[in-house]
Amino acid sequence: MNRRRSMLIVIAMLAIFAFYQNADKDRSEAAPTGDAKPKKGYAAPSFELPDLADRPVRVGGPADKVVLINFWASWCGPCILEAPDLQKLYERYKDTMTLIGVNATKYDREREARQFVDDFGLTFPILMDRKGAVTDLYNVAQFPTTLLVDKNGVIRERITGVIPVAKWESLIEKWN
Repeated sequence: MNRRRSMLIVIAMLAIFAFYQNADKDRSEAAPTGDAKPKKGYAAPSFELPDLADRPVRVGGPADKVVLINFWASWCGPCILEAPDLQKLYERYKDTMTLIGVNATKYDREREARQFVDDFGLTFPILMDRKGAVTDLYNVAQFPTTLLVDKNGVIRERITGVIPVAKWESLIEKWN
C-alpha cells in the first residue's frame, strides 16, 4: 500500500512538473518581445481604412491635434463600458483632439459593430479594420487598446483596458 501510494505521488509530481515545463515554454513563445513596436516614444505607423460609409480615411504623421486611436470590438465588455466615456471625451475635446475608433472587424461582425455605434450614439469617426492589418500593425492583442499620439505623430501613451475619464482628460491636456 505504501509503495503504491509513493509511486502515485511520484507520478503525480512528474506530471505536474511536465505540465509546468510545457506551460512555461508556451508562455515564452507567445509572449511579445520587450521590443515590440509601436510603443511609447516611437512614431505611430500611418494607415488608411474605410469609415462606416466606406470612405477611405488616412491616419498618421504630424497633425494639428493630438490623436486618440481606440481599438475595440462590439463583443468586448470593457469596450461597452468605455464607449460612453469616449463619446464624452470627443464632445469635450473635438476642437483640440482627433478621436478615431478602429473596429477590429476581422474579429467582430460588421453588422454588430454598426449596431454598437448606433446604440451608443458615437459621432466620432469609426474605421473598419476588416482584414485586421492595422490591428496587427499596432500589435493589439486585447480590447480596448488606446493610443495617444502627439502632434508630431509620436505615441505618448498606450493603454490596454478602461481608465477613468479624469485620467484621459489629464493625459490629453498633458500632451495637447
